[in-house]
Amino acid sequence: MTRPEPKGAPVPKGRSDKRRRSAGAPTVGTGSERPEASGRLAAGWGKGFVLALSKRWAEPEAAYRRWHRERAGNDFGLGAVQLVRVEKYLWVANLVGQRGIRTGRSSGPPVRYPAIDTALATLGGHALDLGASVHMPRIGCGLAGGRWSSVEPLVTARLAERGVPVTVYDHD
Repeated sequence: MTRPEPKGAPVPKGRSDKRRRSAGAPTVGTGSERPEASGRLAAGWGKGFVLALSKRWAEPEAAYRRWHRERAGNDFGLGAVQLVRVEKYLWVANLVGQRGIRTGRSSGPPVRYPAIDTALATLGGHALDLGASVHMPRIGCGLAGGRWSSVEPLVTARLAERGVPVTVYDHD
């Protein structure tokens, strides 16, 4: 999540004002653009989009691993959200939206749409409180095995329709 730049602030190189929207359907970017923060869905850490996050900031992975390790005494579980501040106006949101990982013996995808819905609703509240926008990949649709046609309506309802600016990035 990011806070908006002050009025009159220059737009950083590689970013466009046109992608910032106050409501409506999420904006979709291309694989060449890099999100400023990500909703993260995984029972572990090590593949997919989170690798790019870990290369940029160590804090989200360390916080997630600590959150998971100490889960007996905290709120870690399906639908939970953990915000990790990585810069003055920049947070990474770790979302728990899948159970386990996909293996050759899996009976179905690990994605859990109700958990994504719950986590996005929580994230929307945080974003509104902070006056922040949300930048994310197509969460739940890569290694988690979900379908964007099932996730996009959740993003729209829990974030965009509540007035949270959302940009969704395609990650190659």
